[in-house]
Amino acid sequence: MLSPTIEKNDAKNKTKRVLYVDDMRELREVAHLALTSVGHHVECVADGADAFDMIMTHSGAYDIVISDHHMAGLNGIGLVIKLREIGYPGKIAIVSSELNREVAEEYHELGVKRILYKPVELSDLRALVLED
Repeated sequence: MLSPTIEKNDAKNKTKRVLYVDDMRELREVAHLALTSVGHHVECVADGADAFDMIMTHSGAYDIVISDHHMAGLNGIGLVIKLREIGYPGKIAIVSSELNREVAEEYHELGVKRILYKPVELSDLRALVLED
């Protein structure tokens, strides 16, 4: 747990706690580097089930979950549904190489405000984390 002083400084500096979910190791590494280099705290996992376990284990630990859509096991939609079932209060965003209209609409109905399409520009990823 962060000290109150660090938490105040993080809020002032807009430092966010990010959980990045993608089955491609290289993309996790790039996202981690891109976001930590500007001061965010980032944890990465390879699938939705691991992400859900992390959130259940560390309740309130993340300001935003950024998840790929296409993953084996618990995919992006499945993860978002589970997060909504437990009342996850943070922001959720999706990154994907492609989504059909019906899937994109389902994400929006689940309260996902942002979908970024791969390849994602690092500046777009950083901006996404800071959006309210």
